[in-house]
Amino acid sequence: MITRRSALGVAVATTGVGLTGAGLAPLVAAHMTAGPATGTAPTALAAAVEKFRRPMRLLPVKRPLGNTGRSDVYVMTMKPARAEILPGIQTDVLTYDGHFPGPVIRARTGRPVVIRQRNRLTVPTAVHLHGASVRPDSDGDPMDVIEPGADRVYHYPNRQSHAPLWFHDHAHHLEAENVYRGLSGSYLLTDDTERSLPLPAGRYEAVIALRDARFDEQGRLVYAMGDRGRNTILTNGVPYPYFEVAARKYRLRLLNASNQRRFELRLADGGPLVQIGSDGGLLPAPHTTDRVLMSAGERADVVVDFSRYPVGSSVVLKNTTGSGPVEEIGEVLRFDVVRTADDPSEIPARLRSLPPLPRPDVEREVALRMDEGGEHPGAYIDEKVYDPGRVDAAVRFGTSEIWTVTNANARAEHNFHMHLVQFRVLERGGRPPEPGETGLKDTVFLAPGETVRLQAVFDTYRGHYVYHCHMFEHGVRGMMATMHIR
Repeated sequence: MITRRSALGVAVATTGVGLTGAGLAPLVAAHMTAGPATGTAPTALAAAVEKFRRPMRLLPVKRPLGNTGRSDVYVMTMKPARAEILPGIQTDVLTYDGHFPGPVIRARTGRPVVIRQRNRLTVPTAVHLHGASVRPDSDGDPMDVIEPGADRVYHYPNRQSHAPLWFHDHAHHLEAENVYRGLSGSYLLTDDTERSLPLPAGRYEAVIALRDARFDEQGRLVYAMGDRGRNTILTNGVPYPYFEVAARKYRLRLLNASNQRRFELRLADGGPLVQIGSDGGLLPAPHTTDRVLMSAGERADVVVDFSRYPVGSSVVLKNTTGSGPVEEIGEVLRFDVVRTADDPSEIPARLRSLPPLPRPDVEREVALRMDEGGEHPGAYIDEKVYDPGRVDAAVRFGTSEIWTVTNANARAEHNFHMHLVQFRVLERGGRPPEPGETGLKDTVFLAPGETVRLQAVFDTYRGHYVYHCHMFEHGVRGMMATMHIR
């Protein structure tokens, strides 16, 4: 476990170089394979990648080793590996079980999962199941780490309703670079409500993890704190792939696994996207739109009907927001319609019912702010830098609270993630939430100067849990706090 003293030591070490990445690099460099990536390395290598020449990888599904009668049991190893991200070049990455990105675990509500995580890296890690309701000792608290060479057993009771969860590293001061280099994966929790619906399934459902990256001339991943030059867009670990589809409906389980980047996704022809879910599972009703927005850590469950396109045609999924040249960040992947197929799937007019929110017991305000300007910006919640020894919010078990969260910056974007609970967005800027935010959420975007009101019920577990900006570099700089549910 990282102690308060060792955490402060890391903070001092990184602050001394302005948290630019140079200070963090020595902490994590030892677990990377020595030497340059193999293969040809022309100048502007990543920019020269020809789009839509390689297929989109389908993420592997992790199978349990066995069961205890009531729980499914997994063993997963965090280890360095090499992956062909750029064509013909092997790049050093950090992985779960050697996969970049990590595998998909499919779980069921009411069926617990037990995972033995084996850390075979040379830095501490902490595995956080993002969006899950779990006991504190299985939450992946930033200070509750697996030391190099050690194992840790995580217990996931899966008592909550269906949701597209994901898991990633959360060791404080290391999480940004560890996740950037590959430590993330998906965890799809389903239940009878979801399984009863005639939505696209099987080969017509795909997990699609999106993120950005930057490579040097040898094809190595370049990490620098707050880097705005991460302009190579990866889809399931492949830059600008194509995905062969049939002329029928597909369910796309989208995850923004970027450290900081926000995506605004559209079909190039302006065609409809039917959003059916978000972070906490299905929306009450489907929402037809021409764009889907996801900040770092958010998920979106979208159905696209490719029957409107003739066989032999293609349509590009575009990104229309964020920093970087449009020729690099403006296109994500291409869907190629290659055949016909029967389609018995449907999108029901009602997807689920959510219980009415109780009368709130407490209302509180939270302000997110980062220094704007200067070489070494600090980041704060309520003007405080994260201190793992401090409780910032005392929450009474069994109560419901409304949190009014404000981005106090004039230029910087943030988002807000709470551990343990899924919440409901009540208002955004004084207005009702957008249709895609009417379901359960665990991460919510805040534009500069924007305020979001949300409500959560704290009736599952007691203990210490963190809340923070899920732009990883902001959390590393201190934009994180602790709530104690008691």
